[in-house]
Amino acid sequence: MLFDDLTKPLADRMRPTELADYVGQQHILKPGKPLYEAIASGRLHSMIFWGPPGTGKTTLARLIAQHSDAEFMPISAVLSGVKEIRAAVAEAKKIQLEQHRRTILFVDEVHRFNKSQQDAFLPHVEDGTVYFVGATTENPSFALNNALLSRARVYVLNALTAEDLLAVIDKALTDKVHGFGGLAIEMADEIKQQFAQAADGDARRLLNLLELAVELAAAKGGQVINEAIAKEVLSGGVRRFDNQGEEFYNQISALHKSVRGSSPDASLYWLCRMMDGGCDLSYLARRVVRMASEDIGNADPRALQICINAWEAQERLGSPEGELALAQAVVYLACAPKSNAVYMAYNAAMADARQSGSLGVPVHLRNAPTKLMKSLDYGKEYRYAHNEPEAYAAGENYFPEELAGRQYYQPVERGLEIKIKEKLKHLKELDRKTT
Repeated sequence: MLFDDLTKPLADRMRPTELADYVGQQHILKPGKPLYEAIASGRLHSMIFWGPPGTGKTTLARLIAQHSDAEFMPISAVLSGVKEIRAAVAEAKKIQLEQHRRTILFVDEVHRFNKSQQDAFLPHVEDGTVYFVGATTENPSFALNNALLSRARVYVLNALTAEDLLAVIDKALTDKVHGFGGLAIEMADEIKQQFAQAADGDARRLLNLLELAVELAAAKGGQVINEAIAKEVLSGGVRRFDNQGEEFYNQISALHKSVRGSSPDASLYWLCRMMDGGCDLSYLARRVVRMASEDIGNADPRALQICINAWEAQERLGSPEGELALAQAVVYLACAPKSNAVYMAYNAAMADARQSGSLGVPVHLRNAPTKLMKSLDYGKEYRYAHNEPEAYAAGENYFPEELAGRQYYQPVERGLEIKIKEKLKHLKELDRKTT
């Protein structure tokens, strides 16, 4: 056959069959690296491939099986259950007995299996019936059982670089067997860069976009992927954003830490990354309000109001108009003086509240709406602060007796908290004079 089966998707046709043709992941596949040496020597072990979509997890598993002369047996956690696992194990035992060959049991989307389904692999991995290779886009620490993790080595696959993706494009355009059937497809370097950028590290997405572009060019009677075709194919694409997955939490963490680190530019970047990826704007607004209290606090109390106003503007205006209000709030937070004094005080007070039990309210602080309560001296010795010098009842205790003297709030030497600290210091001095 001169050409590959062109009815298959381009991404499937271009799947490498030799390790030398595999693109990317050099951090684990360079000579001297454990995975490379294991593949080169044919020494199999169970492993987990963790990485974004389109980074070559399935392809790498196939190449390992090929280099090790092992049977490649794929199952999908999306479509399979314990029944399919048992059938695969039975087939692996038959191959081991009749052909004396090892079996790689490849489980795609392994994080979709529940605990009992994951446990079903353990005895067969232990006795060597199968070598387990799982692929996941989720953090294995959270998505997989500890028992399974302890029996497999985790390899992290990274999103492909722009250079990697350009190599994939060139390979597809020049491969006369697996590519486009010998068609001389023309594509300027600038257009290739646009496709690589739109693919966002995902080779599968890249090849799907490229295949669509070639089909459009052919429909227009040509073999040139020009600016007009590129615009038509690439319009409406969004960046990789796994809502509620690990990357989601990584990005919100980066946003929060950029604000805390007083970097308005990085803060804007991460905010825009999440917006561009389709993050719920109400979620972002809630997190921005949280940042105002946690990291700015009373160093600049205006920050909280600005964030609440931005949230309200976002809800009233919707997208895209409301997004600018969130951007304004994030820039303000990043530039504002920082204090986590309220956050630390809250945590300390909450710890005491939880650990000290149901301590009684001091009698002088109790409410006395009835004669009985008044007869029990509820509120009898309470000192009304407004009747005291400087509207401060010096030496008064407002804690339960067991916690008297506790101090949670420690203002910092930044922003408005400089003045707050000075005032509290003055009040403490008035307390001292009453003792």
